[in-house]
Amino acid sequence: MNKVAIITDSTAYIPEHVRKEKNIVMIPLNVIFGNETYKEEVELKKDDFYEMVGKGGDLPKTSQPSIGELADMLEALSRDYDEAVMITLSSGISGTYQSALSVADMVENIKLHVFDSEISCAPQAHYAYTAVDMASDGADGAQIMEKLNEIKSYGIPAYFVVDDLNHLHRGGRMNAAQLLVGNLLQIKPVLHFQDKKIVPFEKIRTKKKAIGRIHQLMEQSLSPDEAFHVSVIHAQREEEAKEIAAEIQKKYPNANVAVDYFGPVIGTHLGEGSLGITWMKN
Repeated sequence: MNKVAIITDSTAYIPEHVRKEKNIVMIPLNVIFGNETYKEEVELKKDDFYEMVGKGGDLPKTSQPSIGELADMLEALSRDYDEAVMITLSSGISGTYQSALSVADMVENIKLHVFDSEISCAPQAHYAYTAVDMASDGADGAQIMEKLNEIKSYGIPAYFVVDDLNHLHRGGRMNAAQLLVGNLLQIKPVLHFQDKKIVPFEKIRTKKKAIGRIHQLMEQSLSPDEAFHVSVIHAQREEEAKEIAAEIQKKYPNANVAVDYFGPVIGTHLGEGSLGITWMKN
């Protein structure tokens, strides 16, 4: 029976103790402030990141793991595993998927399968959990990939509310006129992943209404007696996220509701104060 390693990158934001418990290998992306490069979740934790961004100036840049790092990781895994399945964040916002594909033929004695989640954060983690459960039940790489593609074909809805329009402006995603009008009207863009990229879904006035709109979208795709997993994701708004999670739990008693976070790489795209809700049917 083939032994299959499960790898994901840091933007799944799986806590370290869970990675150890489930035996998930994590490869970090990089966050670059000026001339300083930090490995996300290893050298740069979320609290320090948001503090650094809060000081103003240019937003940091992000980059995928190097080919060398990926090859070294695979080389180490080849001593104990026959195959590996690597689940990456969306190829539309990072070159991690392409880098992993290019490494696949570089290391002997291990077969690498690379899965483009086309999303990030908690949904990406969901794919990793599915993969690791299947691997521990004896599934091989091809069977795991087939299942992950099946889940992807159903889609995992994920919507994000951006709190700070100045952040979108600094990141070049909004011009000065849009910033002025947006701030005057209290516009809170709701974003989602479409065609592998983070794009606007709707522009809504006030954060409360934007969160309400996501609740409405969730109601349209779920019934209260269904069993499913919900993740409320936040960028330094833990109490607010917990309140939203408690509301969802009350409305959907059979749901498994978790609170997760946007770490540095995705936080660079969305900014502090952002909130997201995603749901995955069991």
